[in-house]
Amino acid sequence: MNINTFGRQVEVTQDLKDLFAKKLGKLDKFFRDDADCNITLRERKNGRKVLEVTITAAGTLFRAETEEETFQNALDKAVSTIERQIRKNKTRLEKRLRESAFVREIEYEEPIEEEGEFDIRVKSFAFKPMSPEEAILQMNLLGHEFFVFENDETHKVNVVYRRHADKYGLIVPD
Repeated sequence: MNINTFGRQVEVTQDLKDLFAKKLGKLDKFFRDDADCNITLRERKNGRKVLEVTITAAGTLFRAETEEETFQNALDKAVSTIERQIRKNKTRLEKRLRESAFVREIEYEEPIEEEGEFDIRVKSFAFKPMSPEEAILQMNLLGHEFFVFENDETHKVNVVYRRHADKYGLIVPD
């Protein structure tokens, strides 16, 4: 697994990089060697540490964001969260993770500074054609309320979203 570590106003020491490689190494059994892992570190004003782990594998994203007293504790919690995500969706993901290598890479950009009261965080990524069911799975893995994707049948951009009582909606353009 390729591990990239970024510190936002935090120095990333070699000791932390070694710890991340060791702890995330136990997830290697789920991924091929060319899996990508991005770790972002930042510290809140109250001194608590925030760690965000995003793993991209065969077009599938696994993400965990944790806040703890130390980065080590936050990493333990994030690894547990990602393991739980993988196990929850293991049977469906197993075929895809073993069959293909990474095709897409997610690029993160810095927040855009604007006047006013909006703090906008921009994320850009390449669309992977998928079915609405796969998009719902991806949305649940990320823990988001909606997910934008390219429909593999119509080749148009669609949006799936979570409704009340564990139901889902699909937005399709005219």
